[in-house]
Amino acid sequence: MDNIQPEGKKQIALNIVNAKSKHKGFGAGSIELNNVSPVIIDGGEAVIDIGAMHAKSKVEKGIKFSMNREDVPNGRQVWVVWVAVDRTQDSQFYGGITACEMWIDTEARRGWKILAEHVNKLDAALKRKIDVGGLGAVEKAALKSLLISHNEAWWTASSDELKAALIE
Repeated sequence: MDNIQPEGKKQIALNIVNAKSKHKGFGAGSIELNNVSPVIIDGGEAVIDIGAMHAKSKVEKGIKFSMNREDVPNGRQVWVVWVAVDRTQDSQFYGGITACEMWIDTEARRGWKILAEHVNKLDAALKRKIDVGGLGAVEKAALKSLLISHNEAWWTASSDELKAALIE
């Protein structure tokens, strides 16, 4: 889940510039997105899909999204889980984790999601919040398995609250 930039390249971050900030060059006043990764849970399988950072995950490509849930009557539930990695002097660990849903009908190429919710959940994960409400036992098990297999040391170093959130 580390996004390692080639040596000599500047880190890419989302710049936040408003009337109160005095922008002073590259990266000033930015949110660090290099330590957060999106996980897509679809049909009980969890995979890291960096494309979800820009709403271009494998399941989202070619889908026209609506904010009206009734526009996708035959959709299947798909979850985007934002996983933030934090670090101490000794180790790294999964620090924040939030989940938000969308519904996708691949055959009709239609989908439903609330983009504002996805952005707010990303922000919450960056703030080291833990919110996996809505995930069922199958989704939680798939996510837990993915996190452990991706980096067992990070899982071991994670908080008891995070681990308990993925037990159903």
